[in-house]
Amino acid sequence: MGTVAAWALLLLLLEACTVTPKGNARYAGPDWTSYAGDDSKSRYSTLTQINKQNVSQLKLAWTYRSGDISEKPISTIECNPLAINGVLYATTPTLHLVALDAATGKELWRFKPLPDALLKELREKEKINIQPGYNYWVNRGVTYWAKGKDKRIYYSAGIYLFCVDARTGQLLTNFGDQGRIDLRQGLDRDITGMHYNSTTPGVIYQNHLIMGSTVGEGPDAAAPGFVRAFDIHTGKLNWVFRTIPRAGEFGAETWENNSWKIAGGVNAWGGMSLDQQRGMVFLATGSPAWDFYGADRPGQNLFGNCVIALNAATGERIWHYQIIHHDIWDKDLPCPPNLVTVTHNGRKIDAVAQVAKTGYVYVFNRSTGEPLFPIEEVPVPASEVPGEKAWPTQPIPIKPAPFARQGLTEKDLTQLNPEAQQYAREVFRKSTSGGQFTPISSQGTLIMPGLLGGANWSGASFDPETSYLYINANELPSLITLAPNEKVKPYSYRHTGYNRFWDPAGYPAITPPWGTLTAINLNTGDFAWQVPLGEFDELTKKGIPPTGAPNLGGTLVTKGGLVFIASTKDEKFRAFDKATGKVLWEVTLPAGGYASPSTYEVNGKQYVVIAAGGGGKMATKPGDYYLAFALP
Repeated sequence: MGTVAAWALLLLLLEACTVTPKGNARYAGPDWTSYAGDDSKSRYSTLTQINKQNVSQLKLAWTYRSGDISEKPISTIECNPLAINGVLYATTPTLHLVALDAATGKELWRFKPLPDALLKELREKEKINIQPGYNYWVNRGVTYWAKGKDKRIYYSAGIYLFCVDARTGQLLTNFGDQGRIDLRQGLDRDITGMHYNSTTPGVIYQNHLIMGSTVGEGPDAAAPGFVRAFDIHTGKLNWVFRTIPRAGEFGAETWENNSWKIAGGVNAWGGMSLDQQRGMVFLATGSPAWDFYGADRPGQNLFGNCVIALNAATGERIWHYQIIHHDIWDKDLPCPPNLVTVTHNGRKIDAVAQVAKTGYVYVFNRSTGEPLFPIEEVPVPASEVPGEKAWPTQPIPIKPAPFARQGLTEKDLTQLNPEAQQYAREVFRKSTSGGQFTPISSQGTLIMPGLLGGANWSGASFDPETSYLYINANELPSLITLAPNEKVKPYSYRHTGYNRFWDPAGYPAITPPWGTLTAINLNTGDFAWQVPLGEFDELTKKGIPPTGAPNLGGTLVTKGGLVFIASTKDEKFRAFDKATGKVLWEVTLPAGGYASPSTYEVNGKQYVVIAAGGGGKMATKPGDYYLAFALP
């Protein structure tokens, strides 16, 4: 019996013998100790001082400005800050790491990872031009580790992982090369000049810091998105899981014509979740590169677009489930799986819930990978692009129902005004459209959900009291067109841009909602509620009900009965009643809050903090703010 099979059998036996699930019961309380709150990535807090009875009284407690804003290219902040023992750890628009007094916002220390001399070296020797702008200049959080007086922050900037003393902000020079390691090691190929960094923090199991990566997605050569574990003390590479398997490894045959040799992508850029008790790390991967044309990589392409469970100590695969076969739509799994405990048929089950750009929730038994709700392989259209072999079926969950619209018809087109309606109709009629798995064409294909989802990197939050999963989503179609390309080999086609399907006035060219917040009961798979998330003020003033708005950034659910979220293009921060979806409080931020909030307690007072970095993909005014709110 192979190692993977033996591991799976052991977990099955444990599952059968265990009445009470092992779970991951350590949720955030006075401190917010990890990205998304805990190892389960629940984004849940047990704090109750701020609750639905008094949240309307919430006031600004402090504001911090980092002073390193960039307008050209436009910067952003996507960091979910940590708050530990009265200190808040966060990153700035240009990836400085700062420690703040969590009660006042006063800066305690600052670490600048990429001084001018290092940036010059990267440009000249490594052919990497790091500047403010999306991807290279994005960080969604940091990883904290402590043992006795040894307290560390691990975080990445550019191609490096840094290890910083959490007390002083100084590099710990006994880690790696004077406090940093090059993240490009262990990739089986030279990726000099290729895009490579890590935007989302890793997780720690025993002495392993387990990391994903962000890689190129375009038609040039792309780095492979292997998952690696580094020693937390030395920076030494401990293990590698090849998300694009080599010859002789499981899944290599799904890359026909030995295309695994040149393929890139398949990266866990959205982060990971960890079951400490089982010793399992869970990740979700993106699409193979490049995104919209796969004639050079025929086959199913494992482990692209997969939920994967690994042995956290060794990196060995335990189980996987591929959510999209041979992705040619840029439908990355953009966020870490939520580790949840649900009740099915009267029995408690530890599970994994994955939200996706597709607008679906996929729920699996945590130990075995078996779906808890039926998933069917459904026939989808073939590609008409020469050389492209679209996979003939795709997995579609029967339950829960999709939380975002699936495909477009002419009935879905905007009705805001006659001019917008005529424009939308003209574009629709000259484009191909159908379900979201209609292959991209040379005449242009409307994709719904679009490239921002459905769900995106912010993922979902989970309430262990009710088993409700809270998901913010976009309802924004994309228009993607392929065109012949003879300059880049072996690719015969390129796409003409990441184009939105919006009307001339700047609104989505479909009927609202354009952004939603949804609560799904994972015990039953049924919707508890769904409401529009965000608005366009000028439309609301005309008497149009809130339409929902484009959104990037996550939710926070609390035992106090609340769901907090900023994320919307209208630059507001809101609190919802988690039972009903009713807005109980909102405030306008000085810049868009395209990040996930954290909550913590200092000296008996609960705070809710959000980064307001604006800019980014929303292209609103940039900011350099962290704002904390509390009761008077």
